[in-house]
Amino acid sequence: MMRIIPICVAALSLLAAPALAHPIPGAGSSFDAGLVHPFSGADHLIAITLVGTWSALVGGSARAVWPLTFLIAMLGGFAAASAGLQMGFVEAAISLSVVALGAFVVFEFRMPVMLGAAAVGLFAFFHGHAHGTEAASMLVPYVIGFTTATAALLLTGMVIGFSGGNAARRSLLRAAGVCAGLVGLLLLGGVA
Repeated sequence: MMRIIPICVAALSLLAAPALAHPIPGAGSSFDAGLVHPFSGADHLIAITLVGTWSALVGGSARAVWPLTFLIAMLGGFAAASAGLQMGFVEAAISLSVVALGAFVVFEFRMPVMLGAAAVGLFAFFHGHAHGTEAASMLVPYVIGFTTATAALLLTGMVIGFSGGNAARRSLLRAAGVCAGLVGLLLLGGVA
């Protein structure tokens, strides 16, 4: 697994461009812009997918509660940003969410469902705030777009998590978690 880390860092750092994911405030104004937003930066793409993966790995009610919490809290963050709440550490919080979620997947970290929901909700609030900062007019189509894309990424992550049954698959999931965490650190450090 140690050999895969430099490869992951190199490959994923090419994708890690938070400035592309969060361009000019007011740029998002359509369903298409909302649909593309979660896919346009490694920070959103990785974190959202990891929430689904982690919830599937933990199992039980986390499979439903954590992805649903992510969607609801993301919409709350969007509403807060749309209402004018300004926060200076949104990008750092999003990067930290990538690091934390990568670690949660690597270690298949188990916690009470409500505590996990609180963590996921906190992460999601910042992701939603970034969406809200990008939004302009036509908020409803934009919200529908990024909510649809986020749900698709959560489901993708869950499928990935469900596929982690045998030892080889679990090792691949752990390697992916390590890579995600490293990308989060690069984002946090402003390297990527």
